[in-house]
Amino acid sequence: IIYTKTGCPWCRDALAYLHDGKIDFEEREVLSSPTFFEELKAKSGQSKTPTLDIDGDILADTDAKAIEVFLKEKKVIK
Repeated sequence: IIYTKTGCPWCRDALAYLHDGKIDFEEREVLSSPTFFEELKAKSGQSKTPTLDIDGDILADTDAKAIEVFLKEKKVIK
């Protein structure tokens, strides 16, 4: 899961990285969904995006480069 906000440049970069890498993900845009926004805050303890959740492991307020490292650590990519 990737939590995003419309208009966030870091979110655009993160989504582009995931799309370009053909990595499966579910996007949850938090500004249009109070439910997703509360979920983001409950899981990560903060409200910044992009934030990733891989099987309960959270990478909060991140960027595309850190996402790549995180996905390698989680063995999602090589």
